[in-house]
Amino acid sequence: MKTIQISLNSIDKVKSFVNDITKFDYDFDLVSGRYVIDAKSIMGIFSLDLSKPIDLNIHAEDNAEEVLAVLKPYMV
Repeated sequence: MKTIQISLNSIDKVKSFVNDITKFDYDFDLVSGRYVIDAKSIMGIFSLDLSKPIDLNIHAEDNAEEVLAVLKPYMV
């Protein structure tokens, strides 16, 4: 598992983020405080405080570099 910090501070950013990660078969979790949300769930993401950076847990054993390349625009 790899953890990075991302920022999803606009509706368009959330939509494009979900579209980007649904292309992968891995599990993604967003962690904000005590809340853990499935990162592929738009409704779940909007239940978080998006004014601050959020931790993204990427459950990929291999090929994490490919995922990180796609997530580059969202990284803090």
